Amino acid sequence: MTETAARYLYLARHGEASADETTLTENGRRQAVLLGERLRSAPLTAVHHGPLPRARQTAELIGAQLDGVPLHQSELAGDYVPHLPARKELPPDAADALLGFLAQAPEEERRQGPALAREAVAAFTGPVEGDQPRHELVVTHNFLIGWLIRAALDAPEWRWMGINHSNAALTVIRYAPGRPSAVLIYNDMRHLPAELRWTGFPPELRV
Repeated sequence: MTETAARYLYLARHGEASADETTLTENGRRQAVLLGERLRSAPLTAVHHGPLPRARQTAELIGAQLDGVPLHQSELAGDYVPHLPARKELPPDAADALLGFLAQAPEEERRQGPALAREAVAAFTGPVEGDQPRHELVVTHNFLIGWLIRAALDAPEWRWMGINHSNAALTVIRYAPGRPSAVLIYNDMRHLPAELRWTGFPPELRV
């Protein structure tokens, strides 16, 4: 029987991006550097990031604060719709709003997303082979973070919607052999000063 150990999955949304999403803002670059400084003490073995500039640039700035941790670009960490719910899956009082929100997503993100999301769960979650815990960071986008948190909590598939994540905030999920997955930290911004917190959130959800 193959021995398995715990995986600690660190999730970070990219830093604040420019209006056209082609680069990080100055605030976004500061957010990424501060997150990298926070993660210096974490025993990370890899940083995975999506292919879009805002995720790639964030990962590079984080990586520059770490000691030789390799960066890996992955389509699985990209920006896509992870699940397209049918109306009957959704709460009746919220169905119109949620389906309207999904209709705004680009067709490619909706078409390719569910398959990528299944692959992301297979690649990034669950215990790992061997006798040593593994710590990995995935720098990605709001939708995938919501999807992975939903999966960790065994919530309904549509429930990735409504799980929001701030730019450069940190979530950590533990997958241990023989135990339910556990969300240890969610949307943690303690490494950011007040003026850099809550970016990427609609004003009514900021606390």
